[in-house]
Amino acid sequence: MVIPCIDMKIILIGAGNLATQLAVALQKKGMTPAYIYSRTRESAEQLSERLRDVPHSTDISQVPTDGDLYIFAVKDSALLDLVSRMPSNRGLWVHTAGSMDMEVFAPYTARYGVFYPMQTFSKERETDFDDIPIFVEANHTNDTERLQELAGRLSTKVYEATSEQRKYLHLAAVFACNFTNHLYALCDRILSEHGLPFETMLPLIRETAAKVADMPPAQAQTGPAIRYDKNVIDKQMALLSDPTMRQIYDLMSRSIHETNKH
Repeated sequence: MVIPCIDMKIILIGAGNLATQLAVALQKKGMTPAYIYSRTRESAEQLSERLRDVPHSTDISQVPTDGDLYIFAVKDSALLDLVSRMPSNRGLWVHTAGSMDMEVFAPYTARYGVFYPMQTFSKERETDFDDIPIFVEANHTNDTERLQELAGRLSTKVYEATSEQRKYLHLAAVFACNFTNHLYALCDRILSEHGLPFETMLPLIRETAAKVADMPPAQAQTGPAIRYDKNVIDKQMALLSDPTMRQIYDLMSRSIHETNKH
């Protein structure tokens, strides 16, 4: 049975990682999406079942036109195509992308905006939205206020940000999340190649993350690169057989040293 939205009919365009976790979070707050569109039948059916049989389709032309809010939670590469084929309606259209301007909607609808939860999402790992920063924007003040109200029901951290500001938010998030996770993957490779478990790094990772909640990241920095201890750096670089990893190590060490100097 579908639990209706408290004050708006929400149509969800997408059934991927973010869409799934957002839909689950909305349902917990009594705002279950009324309809799900996905390009793949399997994803649409899985999310529909998870939300207790919400109507769904893989045909964009079948999306209801009586919705109040249309949330496009899809990949950037798919957004423009879906928007261009979306049935005309009077609802508020928003996307969830960090790096896309809200003006992508301008040729197709009169009301549009952005609803951007800045977090990494996976379908299988349920996400607590209470502490996730949500950034909103709309081309009409009253719609901005509606998005702020909706975001406020999910999270205690709601911000208004322009499309230009969000570009830098997304860029910063790539450094903080994607690049950092890649370094974890390289760390895992080094350890596994020498018979050591990655779990030995977890206390160190947790403590590093905890410190930046209490002090600026530059002040939390430790290691040989701060003082550019060439003896240690050269020895460690010699242990790396992969030239790309050596280059990463060198660039990161130099960046840490230069940042610390300033």
